[in-house]
Amino acid sequence: MIVCIAEKPSVARDIADVLGAKNRKEGYIEGNGYQVTWTFGHLCTLKEPHEYTPSWKSWSLSSLPMIPPRFGIKLINDSGIEKQFHIIEKLMQEAEMIINCGDAGQEGELIQRWVMQKAGAKCPVKRLWISSLTEEAIRDGFANLKDQAEFQPLYEAGLSRAIGDWTLGMNATRLYTLKYGQNKQVLSIGRVQTPTLALIVKRQQEIEHFVPKQYWELKTVYRDTVFSAIVRKSDEELAEEAEKEKENPSSKKKIQPDANRGIPQITDEQTGKELLERIRNVDFTVTEVSSKKGTEAPPRLFDLTSLQVECNKKFSYSADMTLQLIQSLYEKKVATYPRVDTTFLSDDIYPKCPKILEGLKDYTVYTTTLSGKPLIKSKKVFDNSKVTDHHAIIPTGVQPQGLSDMEKRVFDLIARRFIAVFYPDCKFSTTTVIGEADQLEFKVTGKQILEPGWRVIFAKDVPEEGKENEEESVLPAFTKGESGPHSPMLNEKWTQPPRPYTEATLLRAMETAGKLVDNDELRDALKENGIGRPSTRAAIIETLFKRHYIRKERKNLIATPTGVELIQLIHEELLKSAELTGIWEKKLREIERKSYDAGTFLAELKQMVTEIVYSVLRDNSNRRVTVTTDDSPKIPLKKAAAPKNGEEEPKKKAAPRKPRASKKAATPEAPKEDNLPADDSILGKACPVCGTGIIIKGKTAYGCSQWKNGCKFRKPFKA
Repeated sequence: MIVCIAEKPSVARDIADVLGAKNRKEGYIEGNGYQVTWTFGHLCTLKEPHEYTPSWKSWSLSSLPMIPPRFGIKLINDSGIEKQFHIIEKLMQEAEMIINCGDAGQEGELIQRWVMQKAGAKCPVKRLWISSLTEEAIRDGFANLKDQAEFQPLYEAGLSRAIGDWTLGMNATRLYTLKYGQNKQVLSIGRVQTPTLALIVKRQQEIEHFVPKQYWELKTVYRDTVFSAIVRKSDEELAEEAEKEKENPSSKKKIQPDANRGIPQITDEQTGKELLERIRNVDFTVTEVSSKKGTEAPPRLFDLTSLQVECNKKFSYSADMTLQLIQSLYEKKVATYPRVDTTFLSDDIYPKCPKILEGLKDYTVYTTTLSGKPLIKSKKVFDNSKVTDHHAIIPTGVQPQGLSDMEKRVFDLIARRFIAVFYPDCKFSTTTVIGEADQLEFKVTGKQILEPGWRVIFAKDVPEEGKENEEESVLPAFTKGESGPHSPMLNEKWTQPPRPYTEATLLRAMETAGKLVDNDELRDALKENGIGRPSTRAAIIETLFKRHYIRKERKNLIATPTGVELIQLIHEELLKSAELTGIWEKKLREIERKSYDAGTFLAELKQMVTEIVYSVLRDNSNRRVTVTTDDSPKIPLKKAAAPKNGEEEPKKKAAPRKPRASKKAATPEAPKEDNLPADDSILGKACPVCGTGIIIKGKTAYGCSQWKNGCKFRKPFKA
């Protein structure tokens, strides 16, 4: 018999159907020469410290560092897991061949390899490597089975990651708990979670220490159009631009001789009033009118991180919730493999695209114009060099059925992005008008869409808050030399602090090791040094919540006193630096590609952990970290500064949030529990009880996505 082992029962059933295995047995499906069995995710894990050395069972500083001479695996202590494993073990020991049908990624490889090792499998092993669960993809995969040996580097990378997380996590957690914890408080330290927490704490401290500065904006209205005075860049801004150009030379723009024209920033009201009076009774004259035509390519296809970012921005879904939803769409065969970090497709997907588009029956209004003619093939979409194990997330062409409202929203994002890449670029014209009054220069910019191209697919989308600006407006026709009366004004403004991280912006920061990057090409280059993997970042954020290191206020992620103090007392940069952890991640990726040795990585790891232990043991400060629990009072972000009487308040977004008075005090985004209708219109809204989760649909009632973490919100269906 040939034994096929999948990562979960539902996937095993899909594979069995294609292979013609129909006889259901306990723990597997048999037929047509195959036995198809399954795991439930991880059945095995690395052994606990005391299973290597009994003295490691008790937590003591004298036993650190704990570094086993050889790592071993064990079954997870669960009766259901043990029962299924013994079924798998029996099948594998009698098999003539095993086909590893685990998820086609690093974690999937590790899960199945550990099970095969534990079961003592001796027969040849083949690998099924597919990007979707459609019948066609499964048949193609079985027709092109790969040798297990091809995936040895992938397994070694996964094993190195697991050993790295164990070695650092076990040692650093015990070390910091014993040295700095109190009242039996465990201080969890992790290879990825700690630098992620450090990003949040650093941003929070920047906000708390921010001192707002007052300034004034000089504007004028001419022919119902608002012109702004051109303000010269400061020396600091010029230095910052030069630094960015060094980091990304490819984006360097040609500096024009008069690029830094205009008046200095107005930092006192008296100067502003003098300028206002100077131009009040002088005609405004248009001195320059220029138009520049441009094109805008369709947005990139989704990788997992960009999909999580988009869902958090548009629907307030957490990273973990988005991962669950796209995983469900994958298992329902309507979307491709989700745990990917590329936004490109390989060339072999191109011939399949017409059929995929044809399958998107609900989008015929957009796909009809594409049928019957060759599809656009852009290098920004199809590029073999940018695709490794899997391509970007796209629809499979299978008609969706039985999707929840939340799944429909996520599928809609994926489908529209896919259709858009075959549409022409959007063509627009940018018009810049410069005018002057008494030699003070003013400027306005407007954008006019000439041919919408791919934008028609997203016409229903409203602009993001704050994105609608002067450049999106269409200007009236101006002529150089025209002049006339105008209405100048002086507006008081305050500089704003950085915004707190949301899950969307934190995911981007994790992807680029904390660097603020808007450019897609540069972000791709930095992905190599990102912290965590696309598939694990959501779990890392959830872990920070569970450890009470962070909490959520509306969409903002706020570090608790425990989280802040923990980062403040860690002096070892390797533990908290996103950049240094990113270098580690890069080495793990290089192990996958056979360009770095797993043994060298583990040797470096052991040396690093040993140095951290001895460094912390030398600390005689006797500091202790504050304990934060679910019942701890919520401390709002400190105000940057209070404006004086008569001054304009800083923008609401920068203002601190008041703590919730009680468990049922909802954020403004979450409606009160009593006011909620008992129908599907509430799905996806913020939970009125915890304010962290979103409302989901169960079998008999609506509940909260954070129910596993203890949220008690429940609203029964209407009778």
